[in-house]
Amino acid sequence: MAMTQSQQVADALVRRTGHAVELVGVTTEGDVSKALLAQIGGTGVFVNGLREKLLSGEIDFAVHSLKDLPTGEADGIALAATPVRDDPRDALCGPAKLSDLPLGARVGTGSPRRAAQLRALRPDLEVVPIRGNADTRLRKVTGGELDAVVLAHAGLRRLGRLDAVAEVFDPDQMLPAPGQGSLALECRADREDLRALLGSVDDPATRRAITAERTVLAVLEAGCSAPVGTYAAEEEENLRLTASVVAYDGSRQIRLSASGHPQRAGELGRELANRLLAQGADQLMGERDIEPR
Repeated sequence: MAMTQSQQVADALVRRTGHAVELVGVTTEGDVSKALLAQIGGTGVFVNGLREKLLSGEIDFAVHSLKDLPTGEADGIALAATPVRDDPRDALCGPAKLSDLPLGARVGTGSPRRAAQLRALRPDLEVVPIRGNADTRLRKVTGGELDAVVLAHAGLRRLGRLDAVAEVFDPDQMLPAPGQGSLALECRADREDLRALLGSVDDPATRRAITAERTVLAVLEAGCSAPVGTYAAEEEENLRLTASVVAYDGSRQIRLSASGHPQRAGELGRELANRLLAQGADQLMGERDIEPR
């Protein structure tokens, strides 16, 4: 997946600037660990190794799935570009839509956010924690180990595996992770030449949307192992932001929306996060110890 999306960025840069781009593979902690993301800390496990090579000068820029980026700033590193966002929605892969799966169906996901929302939609499901790349997860369905799995639609499209999709969840059903479907291009903050080069593929509308979404995550002090979903998109002249925090067992959720001028993306995210906290979002996020197994 990482090499596929990096190649797409490289191709876009060549088209826009004419500069040649050499791909360099980097193995991160998240790639080699077989543990669930929540067990190895989640935040930064796919990012830190790349950032180390950026700072050492071994690579000029890094391509990340933006949802993997910690929300705090990294010393000496700049977010140089956020290309046009791909489809941010989640997709159910299996033989049938969620409503048509049998009672007690086994559905796999490595995301606590997806797990919590699945339980809210279908309390009877057995949600099974899984790791591995997309093909590994899909084989668990074709091999009969699971009835379905939930994956990011954008990732499936980049891999050419949309044939496996039974249903795409509208954000009204399942809110995606903050920044899902977006890529982040990072370089050293002192490389003005690279910042200008990478900026040629930056999309301002995507940057505003992900700024609003990630600000919610930052104010909630939550990471990728938290059951937090967000989605922001520009509608006419406003940016509309929706966010939710769902109990790990799916029994309760807080879901709120707000809209405002797109240039107020950060403020909008901060205001919505504070409203979530005022309604007890921190308590729901603090109930990890009772997550169903």
